[in-house]
Amino acid sequence: MSAPHTIGTAQYNSTRFAFLITGLAMSAWAPLIPFVKARLAIGESTLGLLILCFGVGSLLAMPVTGLLVNRYGCRRVITTTLLLMCISLVCLAISPGIPGMAINLLIFGMMLGGTDVAMNMQAVVVEKASGRAMMSGFHGFYSLGGIFGAVVMSALMWLGLSPFHALLCLTAVLLLMLAYCAKDLLPKSNSENTSGEREPFFVFPRGKVLLIGALCFVAFLAEGAVLDWSAVFLNTLRGIDPVYAGLGFACFSVAMTIGRFTGDKIVNALGGTRVVLWGGLCAAIGFLFVVFIPFTAAAFIGFTLVGVGASNIVPVLFTAAGNQHSMPMGLAIAAVVSMGYAGLLAGPAVIGFIAELSSLNVSFGIVALGLLALAASAKKATHK
Repeated sequence: MSAPHTIGTAQYNSTRFAFLITGLAMSAWAPLIPFVKARLAIGESTLGLLILCFGVGSLLAMPVTGLLVNRYGCRRVITTTLLLMCISLVCLAISPGIPGMAINLLIFGMMLGGTDVAMNMQAVVVEKASGRAMMSGFHGFYSLGGIFGAVVMSALMWLGLSPFHALLCLTAVLLLMLAYCAKDLLPKSNSENTSGEREPFFVFPRGKVLLIGALCFVAFLAEGAVLDWSAVFLNTLRGIDPVYAGLGFACFSVAMTIGRFTGDKIVNALGGTRVVLWGGLCAAIGFLFVVFIPFTAAAFIGFTLVGVGASNIVPVLFTAAGNQHSMPMGLAIAAVVSMGYAGLLAGPAVIGFIAELSSLNVSFGIVALGLLALAASAKKATHK
């Protein structure tokens, strides 16, 4: 997909808005989970299967979105997926019964997965046209949306609004933001495929794309490890009260958000290879802090180091996927995003399985080894 002739401030801002809207919509689901569980009167195992529908939907949509963007353009795909995501988000509060909730979560996940690929494709095109690193900043807006979405939803329900009415308020804001930025999203542009042949809906990643995807899997696995297991670790192995155990993830999230908003300057100054190298080492050291230093303060410092180190790895790898020549850009980004999210979705379950057989210390140690391998592969993955 080649860049349009004119890309300026409006296109930069529309990309930022796409990431922000997606982060807001994604995080708005988290405060709803207890209400969904109570309304449907289901147990943890059934709830886990419902949440799995969300992940399955994302993974189903991601591989084919690159081709859809090449055929119809970023504007049509992003606008359509974000619109349907907003509709399905509201329906999450009123979906009747378990089958209805499962279908709605599947659709919500598909729209999120499609948006994720399409907005990263636009981000690559905009970044190339700018001639400087911008991907970390775009992902910073996603992280910012992730923080504010959960906060806004929780605040609205604290003020007495029902989950449905709170979602209506948030969705109205999201739709206004989408209406504002949609006109400046990139229109249909020429695909990299100039032979006139139709590209396949999906191909298995190959060459450098396979390596980049594997490194994204490790990076997202590290994020998922902190998201799903940091509070459990702090409570069970460091004896922290459950009320405060979530502060480990808070340290990670704040560090990651700050890292992404400063990441473009860092990437421009140091280059993508050094950012992946030192970021991987920093995140690995963070996990080793958590595992080997048996003090609460060290655990908080460790999770903060993981956030600092991991913050700009994925944006640099997405840029590398857009710049490689092993596969067309759309298919490459779709494959890399899919492999990354597979690590986010399946990785924490693997960590739990290993912890069941041994301990969380061993699980976190294995993640640290994966990050060291990621750092060692930085040059091969990021050089054209």
